[in-house]
Amino acid sequence: MPLFRRNHGNGRPSGGPSRPSSATAHGHAPELAPGDDPSDWRSYGSVATDYVRVLEPRTDPPAADLVGLLGVARGARVLDVGSGTGAAARAASKVAGSDGLVVGIDPSVAMLAQAANRGDPAPRFAAAEAIDLPFRDGTFGNVTACFVLSHFTRYQTALYDMLRVLRAGGRMGVASWGPGDDEFTRTWDSVAEEFAEHEILADARRRAMPWHDFFTDANRTRDALHESGLREIRVDKREYHYQMSLEDYLEGREATPSGRFLRRMLGDEMWPAFRERARSVFHDRFPARFNDFRDVILAVGTKP
Repeated sequence: MPLFRRNHGNGRPSGGPSRPSSATAHGHAPELAPGDDPSDWRSYGSVATDYVRVLEPRTDPPAADLVGLLGVARGARVLDVGSGTGAAARAASKVAGSDGLVVGIDPSVAMLAQAANRGDPAPRFAAAEAIDLPFRDGTFGNVTACFVLSHFTRYQTALYDMLRVLRAGGRMGVASWGPGDDEFTRTWDSVAEEFAEHEILADARRRAMPWHDFFTDANRTRDALHESGLREIRVDKREYHYQMSLEDYLEGREATPSGRFLRRMLGDEMWPAFRERARSVFHDRFPARFNDFRDVILAVGTKP
């Protein structure tokens, strides 16, 4: 059975541009996709290289644990939704092996370009939206979505389409950050509020990740998966430890939606002043290297 479904007979997979998968797979220069719109600060395209260096190491361990909880087997067909730079896709491909098929989709070609040709065997990647996924019903035995549900305007619609491409008896797994209210976060927020009003920053966070607070709660995550149609749901809350330099922490913050919004709002004139102020405050309060701790909610369920 063909992997892709056709969109009104136009000869292209629905939900994505016509050439992005070949552009990333063969190392050609990335094309501009909706997920890389330079006018939209919510796009990850502008920080793709920074993301790999300072944020991907934080997503790799929970992504691998989620694949383990799903029980991905050799030869499995796996779809990773909102794959970004491919952490969960690589973890799944390592288990599924050359007999399997692992596909990662993301709207940002720049992020997928960072994911391409990594892993053994390397997953396949395609630029596509999570709404109206460009695959036929029941194509995959497993679906993963790491740190992505919070970004959707309507997560219910995304979950519905993810279940559509999951076969009966298949398993879906999602990962989301816990609350993350610690001294590092509070310090970053306090410096940011020296340059922008609290309400403006809170509104930007809601626009970028409207369901962030919702999915920090394990019970609400369980309820959302149940309402989508999944059963036999298991939810784990795990703490992850990260050792990093202060500079890497700050660069990671700058690559988050709040950091990208601040950069766009402050412009070239004020952004250097913000960066200098943030580094001054953090160097006064914290050591050059430190341990950070983050809770992650891992939830898996089965499609009846």
